[in-house]
Amino acid sequence: MRDGSGAVAAGDERRKIDRVMATITAEAEVQRLPFSGGRHGAIAARAGAHLAAYAQQHGDGVTLAAGTGFILGHDPDKLRTADVAFVRKDRWNDPEGFFEGGPDLVIEVISPDETYMDVDDKIHDWLSGDTRILILIDVRTQTAVIHRSLNGISHIDITGSLDAGDVIPGWTLPLRDLFVS
Repeated sequence: MRDGSGAVAAGDERRKIDRVMATITAEAEVQRLPFSGGRHGAIAARAGAHLAAYAQQHGDGVTLAAGTGFILGHDPDKLRTADVAFVRKDRWNDPEGFFEGGPDLVIEVISPDETYMDVDDKIHDWLSGDTRILILIDVRTQTAVIHRSLNGISHIDITGSLDAGDVIPGWTLPLRDLFVS
């Protein structure tokens, strides 16, 4: 419902939300991204908080929350957002808008409704767009895969730890810590 000023009543807007969080342009097509569930959000928040605390303590760079846009290419524009991203301080330019280029590290929590093709597209886009390390966390299997390139892959089970190699030297996170209730 709109009043004379053009404002929309909050209740009316909420009814219009159809679990679509954002639209992105990738390879000249618009994709709708569904909201993530609570478990997905909790795991991403734990990973981001751990990374942010370490990076801040060591002055390595900036940790960014979900929703931060990264321009991975032009003509056509390719825009992605990660669950957690990190940009080294020597590359960070504190942009008002989207960051030009990929972050140095991306952490993605795989959603239950994502297909293998969706995940494959993410891997290709991030690693082709300046991202040096991509960590994929699979909630269902409580495992992770660390991509250091399209071919440099490490599989981590629940007893292992995530790391960011030379992007954030010394940072590790036991995978088990992400799955505590």
